[in-house]
Amino acid sequence: MIGWLSRHLQALVFALGRLARAPVATLFTAVVIAIALALPAGFLLLTHSVRDVAGNATTVDLTVYFKREVPLESVQQLAAHLRQRNGIESVAVITADDALALMRKDSSLAEALGALPDNPLPHALSIHPAADASSSTSLGALRQYLTAWPEVELVQLDSDWVRRLDAILLLMQRITLGIGTLLGIGVLAVIGNTIRLEINGRRQEIEITQLVGGSAAFVRRPFLYTGALYGLLGSLLAAGIVQTAGALVAGPVNQLARSYGSQFALQPLGVQGLGLMLGVGGVLGLAGAWLAAARHISRLQPRA
Repeated sequence: MIGWLSRHLQALVFALGRLARAPVATLFTAVVIAIALALPAGFLLLTHSVRDVAGNATTVDLTVYFKREVPLESVQQLAAHLRQRNGIESVAVITADDALALMRKDSSLAEALGALPDNPLPHALSIHPAADASSSTSLGALRQYLTAWPEVELVQLDSDWVRRLDAILLLMQRITLGIGTLLGIGVLAVIGNTIRLEINGRRQEIEITQLVGGSAAFVRRPFLYTGALYGLLGSLLAAGIVQTAGALVAGPVNQLARSYGSQFALQPLGVQGLGLMLGVGGVLGLAGAWLAAARHISRLQPRA
């Protein structure tokens, strides 16, 4: 075990030395990898930010409008009955007078409403379903149950915006997956080509190592560490790009969100996101180096 660890440590130190002796080339390669990783990471953070600010997007409030002749006492009794029903988180009573006052305050129809002889608005209930009863099936069953009441005139369930939001988020996720896959293949190609060039540059050294009995794993090991280090360095730069871009646009985004009365804010990358990026970058670097090393080292035949 000690010998195995020492060989891997020696290969790691050797790979670090190779990268340190060519800082400009190492930096350029890492920047290319960073850009390829930063784009899908940024899209993914944006998608999660939109989903978080939307909250539980499948939970839709229902508004129950009663017939005008239904008295307020009956509406309050029905509201109390609904509060005891499973799957309902809260029920708010909206009286006709409160609705009229709200329309006069917020509507451009205030003058027209003031000219009416009496209040044309009915009493209503605003029902907020529980999170575990917010599926389309549960909401449809609740709507049918409320519509069957003889006192009810109309049950409004506006779920179109939920379907649109889910479709947009799904589209963003598919775009992120597609971009990430294409750029991941690009990272494999960049690292593989870099490792290929290093193998060609050390051709004589590899042939001599094979002549004195060096195994394929021994020859391949430093290149694998080199690829993994490229991936990790590119991931760190990508995290810096994402954080910097987020900091640059955070102020304007927050200002725009506040103008619409929203609490939307871009999520930071966080420790979990950084760990995920490092893992993806390291795996891509290792895989690209493995593909290049396994292909090109096997073609080198030691010459006596």
